[in-house]
Amino acid sequence: MRGDEFFRLLGALVEVERAENEQYSSFSVRGKRFGYYWPRTQTVGLKQTLSEQRALVAERPEVFEEQFTAGGFGWVVVHLDGIEADELAELLFEAWRLSAPEELVASVPDWAERSPVAG
Repeated sequence: MRGDEFFRLLGALVEVERAENEQYSSFSVRGKRFGYYWPRTQTVGLKQTLSEQRALVAERPEVFEEQFTAGGFGWVVVHLDGIEADELAELLFEAWRLSAPEELVASVPDWAERSPVAG
């Protein structure tokens, strides 16, 4: 997986706000941050539940690493060269869902079917 593929997946989500920094890009939905992208290292940071963060890192430490915890959430670094598009799409949607207001999430019920990696 490459950065352009990550951005294609990101483009399927609604109301994503992108902010550029010298070293990375960050992504929010209605002012709540849910992800980062570092082009130099070809990694992304995604908001997850604490249990999901622990499970991902324990299962595949060569692909996932703990970034930090904040506000009851665990952020995980994903090495893009070690993940398939469908798995990244699920993690990306979950990160977005954890930050988006309920009514916005409810307005996108078929995201999995509309995802760029769907059938």
